[in-house]
Amino acid sequence: MVDERRPHPPLTQRGTLDDVRVLLVEDEAKLARLLQRGLREEQIGADIAGNGADGLWMATEQPYDVLVLDVMLPDIEGLEVCRRIRAVDDHTPVLMLTALGAVPDRVAGLGAGADDYLVKPFAFDELLARLRALARRGAVRRSEELVLGDLRLDLASRQVHRGETEVVLTGQELALLEAMLRRTGEVLSRDRLLHLAWDVAYEAHSNVVDVCVKGLRDRIDRPFGKHSLQTVRGLGYRLVADPP
Repeated sequence: MVDERRPHPPLTQRGTLDDVRVLLVEDEAKLARLLQRGLREEQIGADIAGNGADGLWMATEQPYDVLVLDVMLPDIEGLEVCRRIRAVDDHTPVLMLTALGAVPDRVAGLGAGADDYLVKPFAFDELLARLRALARRGAVRRSEELVLGDLRLDLASRQVHRGETEVVLTGQELALLEAMLRRTGEVLSRDRLLHLAWDVAYEAHSNVVDVCVKGLRDRIDRPFGKHSLQTVRGLGYRLVADPP
């Protein structure tokens, strides 16, 4: 049973990190209680759901600033819970927790509608930092497709098209493209792209971003005579509508 409370305005309207409320959907009771206690010590309210069904009900019936959702749940797996939440709520940020850290697993989580991914085991300070970042970012409205000119990424099928032509990407290229399509026109540094499209536990240097950008450009731009994935010298990369 969830305590009744007065719905609070979105964090972006409150202007501070006070009164942030988080839903923890985690079946490991000890871990859930430890996280709840730690968050409350940081003045972040936290409710717990011990399975997917309860988490789904609580997430859709009560206002939360961030949802923390474990992938491995005893009844409904976390990815399915995330998809069902997104069917009725495409605003509230979702952070997925998982023991599966491979790129395809992270891509699957992002494809289900998650905003961020954290691999177990993790440091509490890292979880706290990610929650604060998601809360500050606020709600981001999603659509079934991310579109820029004739470039389209279907979030459900994970298919990419340039015009009528399907473009086959690797899992890492998909994650990179999605991150950039969500921030079209914004100059993204290599470090920012590492955070958005690679797991923080992945020990990488900025050159892996350059390699992945080159591969992505070779697939979405060059075969079509496009120049949408631009290098901004000394700053990073940006994705823009193809210049006329």
